[in-house]
Amino acid sequence: MNWYLYTLYFSLGIGTASSSATPFKCGDGGQGDMSGSELGARVREALSVDAEEFDSRVADEAERLTEAVRDGTFDNAEAIVGLELELYAVDARTGGLRRMPRHLLELIGFEKELGLHNAEMQTSPVPLNEHGLAAQERELKANLASALERVERDDLRLVSDGMWTVPPRGETATDYLCDAVEEGGVRIATNMADAVRYHAMANTDYPAGMRIEAPHVSLQADTVMPESLITSIQPHYQVPHAPDLPEYFRYALRVAAPLLALGVNAPFFPPDLYDDADDEDIVADAWMEHRISVFEDVLNPPEGEGADKVRFPPDFETVEDAVEAVVDDEAIVPMNVDTGRGFDEAFAHFQHKHGSYWRWVRPVFEGGTRSAANARIEFRPLPAQPTLRDAISFQAVFAGLMVTLPRVEHPVRGLDWETARENFYAASREGLAADVEWITTDGTTTTATDRIYSELFEAAREGLESHGLSTEQARRYVRPLRERADRRMTPARWKHDHVAAAVDGNVPLAEAIWGMQSEYVSHQTETLLGGTFVDWL
Repeated sequence: MNWYLYTLYFSLGIGTASSSATPFKCGDGGQGDMSGSELGARVREALSVDAEEFDSRVADEAERLTEAVRDGTFDNAEAIVGLELELYAVDARTGGLRRMPRHLLELIGFEKELGLHNAEMQTSPVPLNEHGLAAQERELKANLASALERVERDDLRLVSDGMWTVPPRGETATDYLCDAVEEGGVRIATNMADAVRYHAMANTDYPAGMRIEAPHVSLQADTVMPESLITSIQPHYQVPHAPDLPEYFRYALRVAAPLLALGVNAPFFPPDLYDDADDEDIVADAWMEHRISVFEDVLNPPEGEGADKVRFPPDFETVEDAVEAVVDDEAIVPMNVDTGRGFDEAFAHFQHKHGSYWRWVRPVFEGGTRSAANARIEFRPLPAQPTLRDAISFQAVFAGLMVTLPRVEHPVRGLDWETARENFYAASREGLAADVEWITTDGTTTTATDRIYSELFEAAREGLESHGLSTEQARRYVRPLRERADRRMTPARWKHDHVAAAVDGNVPLAEAIWGMQSEYVSHQTETLLGGTFVDWL
């Protein structure tokens, strides 16, 4: 055991996986930096909102929104791109998860997310062209470099990863995810950010599962805090002509599986979440992207108790159908939203409801002003990546595909929706080993990985070049993902290979996972701002 692992293994105060084969049940306790009484009062106030009145306002605003879309208000002269990127904080010395002080989060200019350990960056929307993509990369590098330097003074490190696996010092992952208190009849997760809507989800009539069910993992919580295990990147593509959004959306659903298969990055849970199965079985049965099932299990109702909110979405025939889908979705936490005379405030209740319209790909209609109004696609399947260049590569490739596929009327448009859905979940389980079905440019159905990615990368390159990038510039964005496909190596496969090799050498599972995580963070420290995942190979 190396020195890092020795320090980690014993400073955390926990050993190998739990010996209990029954689902974990959360207890009370834990600490956070929120005011429980104030937060409880705000949650109770939110829960008192008249749901019927809220839904009525949503419907009225949706009608006005639809009219504005028809009138061309949400049209734009060119395609626009943006990106959201989530990270989590760890102790710079031990690698264990750390809560991010709220003042520090504000100081570095990041947004809070579900857990106290989370932080989120968002780029400024820019035109899809050579300068726009370069600006996205520069903005991410500038902001993250500054943040890394600042948090280092507090012995913190920000990590870009699909799922954290090392709990805080002296705590188990089960305790951290499950600790809760009750304040005036309101359940409050002690390690959750003090956003009312997060805590209200555990106290509404909506039957969120608040659980995790995965191979050899069963966790039952009293809040939605287990969702904070996972982190993601979310590319946005703004369509030029809003009524055409359903056509772009159809293609986005068809490319979701092959892009997810390239990006998988969450094959392992924190070791204490596993039951008493053999280490070899846990490794053999691991899915390449557990983030997909975690998000669905935590927020969807148990089977038979309601419609799933987190799911692979349907195709839309018209842009009106996309708006109506949000209206018809169940509101988890109706709230009184301040409305004023601003353009975006005219749709404030609709936007609030859209916040819990959790689909793996979703339409977005937003804009702070009439001139900034836009219709776009938010692409949500991808986990956080090992480096910024990897994240930008996904953003660029997705944007390039959104340009080319509709323009050339690529035959994959005709891929049956049910097949696209099956592709998606197969990719989450098996990554690049999944039998993803694709329709080629000549109309042939294939599951040949090389053929699929050859077409996909060529289409992405053509889309980028059509927006002013040189061939070499376009290839620079495509290359990190092309090399993953060529080598059949994803971040999840890299992690899985490291853990499997250690377990084969009789290393206990917990030590194997933490050793892999140590190496992941070590590589990322050297490459996060300037390298790519394939530099690790």
